[in-house]
Amino acid sequence: MSTSSTVDRAFRAALYAPSDDALDTGASLLAADPAADAELSRRGQEFVATAWQRGWQPADVARIVRRELDEVHVRLLAALVRAQAADDRPRGPRWCAQLDGLPPGEPPRADRFSYATAVLELYRLLLRLPALEPLDEPAPAPRTESRMLTRIRALLAKAEATGYPEEAEALSSKAQELMARHSVDEALLAARAPSPDAPGACRIGVEPPYEQAKAVLLDAVATANRCRAVWNEALAFSTVVGFEADLEAVELLYASLLVQATTAMTRAEAAQRAGGRKRTKTFRQSFLAAYAHRVGARLEAAAETQVTADLLPVLASREVAVTDRVDHLFPETTTTRLRGVSDTAGWTEGARAADRAQVKSRPPLGGRAASPA
Repeated sequence: MSTSSTVDRAFRAALYAPSDDALDTGASLLAADPAADAELSRRGQEFVATAWQRGWQPADVARIVRRELDEVHVRLLAALVRAQAADDRPRGPRWCAQLDGLPPGEPPRADRFSYATAVLELYRLLLRLPALEPLDEPAPAPRTESRMLTRIRALLAKAEATGYPEEAEALSSKAQELMARHSVDEALLAARAPSPDAPGACRIGVEPPYEQAKAVLLDAVATANRCRAVWNEALAFSTVVGFEADLEAVELLYASLLVQATTAMTRAEAAQRAGGRKRTKTFRQSFLAAYAHRVGARLEAAAETQVTADLLPVLASREVAVTDRVDHLFPETTTTRLRGVSDTAGWTEGARAADRAQVKSRPPLGGRAASPA
């Protein structure tokens, strides 16, 4: 029997059957034929390439595999993606960063049957991935991270590390001010030396639990940084559309605020319990919803301090470009009502956690032509 025939029989049994009953049959066929391993890997790389054609990116697939299966499947996926990359077309820096973020090495093989079972489970998931909105753009020239973004990363790292909520939120506000300055400077440079760059897009995971409140927080961060976020609840991510410098800011700040919000929420809930009041999921959902709402308002205020009248035409043209890209990617969107926000104490504590941040204003940036050192 040829190796191709073995793989075909295993696939017919395990991947295309309407039930899971034949998974063991497919795994047994593969386990009994070690010579089929190379063909099995080649087929897996084809599944990966098909996922890219259907709009998926490495981080997207890794996220859903981790959610639906186990870590061993993520490591199998990572090995396949790296192998397929040799035959892939040139990609941009964001895609390459996603490849670098995949776990290294191959998973340990306990026995051939278990390994074959895991491979078939992974392939079955890859085969069933739905089509997504394509975010691919021609590979841009490599970008060197600016000193401004380095400073922002350092501020957010300090905010995540400190044990004092007031300091954490003040550092986050400072980071948002710098992000706003960075965005305005990029807009001014584009206006004075127009480039072919158009708005891009990236996907950011919005994982359970409390995914609705997290999506609201991401939307608030995106809006404050002149981006738009569209949430896909079923696949646990939001697509953020904006210019590259703004997308970087959104990714950085959302990740940091999520860490800080979780820390503040845990502390607030512990205080509630110490007072003899039991809290449930609704406390945490309400806390995060209030935190997102209040932090969003503060981030927006911080961003607006950087806008002067002479900048409005530049920023308006970029907003139109972002809106056009959103409409192209998502011609139909719906509004989702935030559920589970019914705990008054949770809302109050979340608002207090956000209110501790002091958003400092800065002199307007009209006329600046480059990012400050």
